[in-house]
Amino acid sequence: GEDVKPFTPEKTKEIVMSLQQPAVFCNMVGDWPALHWNAKYLSEVLDGKTIQFRLGLRRVDLVPQFETKCSYVEATLEEFLAWSCGQPSCLSGPFSCYEYSKYWAYADYKYVARIFEDKPEIFQDIRWSDFGFPGRSGRESTLWIGSEGANTPCHLDSYGCNLVLQVQGRKRWHLFPPGDTSFLYPTRIPYEESSVFSKVNVANPDLKRFPEFRNTTAHVVTLSPGQVLLVPRHWWHYVESIDPVTVSINSWIELDSDHEARVEEAITRMLVCAIKSAENPSDADVWLNPTEVEATSHEINLQYLNKAVSAYFECPKASVSEQACSSSTGAEQRTSASCKRKKRDIGCEPEGCRLLTQEFGFSTFKAEELQKIPFGPHLIQVLPQSQETSSMGAVAVESDGRDLLRENEGGHFGKSHCTRKQLVMSNDCETPAHQMNPDGSPNASQRALSTNDLLDCLLNPHVISLVARLLLERTRV
Repeated sequence: GEDVKPFTPEKTKEIVMSLQQPAVFCNMVGDWPALHWNAKYLSEVLDGKTIQFRLGLRRVDLVPQFETKCSYVEATLEEFLAWSCGQPSCLSGPFSCYEYSKYWAYADYKYVARIFEDKPEIFQDIRWSDFGFPGRSGRESTLWIGSEGANTPCHLDSYGCNLVLQVQGRKRWHLFPPGDTSFLYPTRIPYEESSVFSKVNVANPDLKRFPEFRNTTAHVVTLSPGQVLLVPRHWWHYVESIDPVTVSINSWIELDSDHEARVEEAITRMLVCAIKSAENPSDADVWLNPTEVEATSHEINLQYLNKAVSAYFECPKASVSEQACSSSTGAEQRTSASCKRKKRDIGCEPEGCRLLTQEFGFSTFKAEELQKIPFGPHLIQVLPQSQETSSMGAVAVESDGRDLLRENEGGHFGKSHCTRKQLVMSNDCETPAHQMNPDGSPNASQRALSTNDLLDCLLNPHVISLVARLLLERTRV
């Protein structure tokens, strides 16, 4: 029958919580009413309610289009659809200053619980209980609506793993494993509590400035309607809409191994706010992401740090070397899930948000464990691309999972992966070769270091992880 799923909720949850590689679930959501949530339907449901759209330029630059560099408008979905179709009515209205051929628009991170707060019955259209999370529905989900070219800069989420349902149109996901962190030049500017951004525009990488990007291992998949992508914890991802209109729904799944990274994020917030706030205002850049309401004070950040440390010692310790599994249920689970971004905007206090911990070294999944995963037409691996293929080529997964177009399955970009020791030593803090004299001394003509240069080194995930462990050891004593 139509209601028969290829995996039971228990088996699906086991896969989600154990698999450390991205994969696509097929034929799991055929009976979800949310599959009818195309932009036209949502426009009718919202009935003239405005939402915020982020607008960026279609031209592909060598640097990422961070949210701090985008424009923002308030518009209805009806106005967005008219604009995306190039209708003359858009000569006036919120999109009138943005030519469709030059711009994309993205209504991203829209919490279903907020935009449909007067229609709570719609929450049941999303049934994450089929994935082994009873009670999780639209209330714990986020909606994304974009035009062709809309994208999210490459980043990793500090906590949780991610389930993403594609509803309308297609999106292309470029995923990189945690072990590629050093090759992706991590930065916390712009600052957002739960995201570590990459300084590389993976759609058009500047290899002269970021040569180590050649060593990344790209996993690329084109997600089609009716498919659900699993993004494991700490996997980097750059996402772009490739059809005229796209609609996606996601939910972040909290993990037991949250507590140490919550401390790491508290340390990061404290340092970035203190240092950037001390900068000469005339020299300051736009360092706070629009998702952060304000730069919190040192006193508040210190309270946040102490709460994070207390929570770490009060909760059962999950080994960072083991794959996490979820133990929170009910209201606690739903509260944690809703804290991915914009916590203060949705009334969630810092102590309700739990962050994910993981070594930033290369994460491997043992062959015997991988053999237990039921890959096939209903669960498809997102495999590494071949070195010979274009870095932006896609792995297309058809909706029934039968026609899988994969690139070479074993390839990497450039050199093979370094060991963890090599990764720790190879980071963005070192003086680039083109800034060195023949004798190895720094070139006097190199540019002056900025506050952000210092922060890129000081807030490097390896460094913050070490500081957090030292801090916890001091507290334990």
